[in-house]
Amino acid sequence: MHVARAFSCHLSLADMSQQMSFKELMKVLGLGAVALVLGVEWINWLMRRLRDSRGPLKEVLFFPSPQVCVEHLFIRHKHFPCACPLPHGVETSFSRLLMHLLSARMSLDLCVFSFSHMELSRAILLLHKRGVVVRVVTDRDYMTITGSQIGALRKTGICVRHEMSSAVHMHHKFALVDGKKLITGSLNWTLTAVQSNKENVMVTEEPELVGPYQQEFQKLWEANDPANHKPGQLNIKTCKDR
Repeated sequence: MHVARAFSCHLSLADMSQQMSFKELMKVLGLGAVALVLGVEWINWLMRRLRDSRGPLKEVLFFPSPQVCVEHLFIRHKHFPCACPLPHGVETSFSRLLMHLLSARMSLDLCVFSFSHMELSRAILLLHKRGVVVRVVTDRDYMTITGSQIGALRKTGICVRHEMSSAVHMHHKFALVDGKKLITGSLNWTLTAVQSNKENVMVTEEPELVGPYQQEFQKLWEANDPANHKPGQLNIKTCKDR
């Protein structure tokens, strides 16, 4: 009887020991989970601080740019590699320019003097197909030169306006991506400018720089609304303001 009682007490002590061990284990696991969450939060905070310390985007691109394959920028889920003879997997000023343009998700406002580059036109058409709102202001004389891509944009429904005055040229070359990224410089959107000329492009998200360009685009957009001019004047397309 004493042996049975002693054995029973031993079992109770063993059960208590197991229960204590399980509680301690859960406590340790709980503390580990908290430490993991805090660690992830700290890493995220650190990454945000690092991004903030670098400030807004600032990038300068110089041209001419060597010819490389940019097909991967247009077809992201292509299963087979491009068979063209151009170098692949090489980043250039032109590929960087395309990447910035194709980053648009909501809107693209484009102010360009001469536009005949096929790949740049392809990028704008792709954005339009994705549902990005594209507005273009261009020069009245250069929009009709041989090779101009303005007609191709119009055919897809992209709204284009041109400088209504015949006394001046609309000589700007800038784009606004989603109203917060500015792409500007000396570069005309032509093959010669991209591959042969000494040109520069600056890309920035500095609000102090983006803001004035937004104002300039809106001013040109409203000033060149065909509805505000005589019916006999040359115009590309009567576009409703967006």
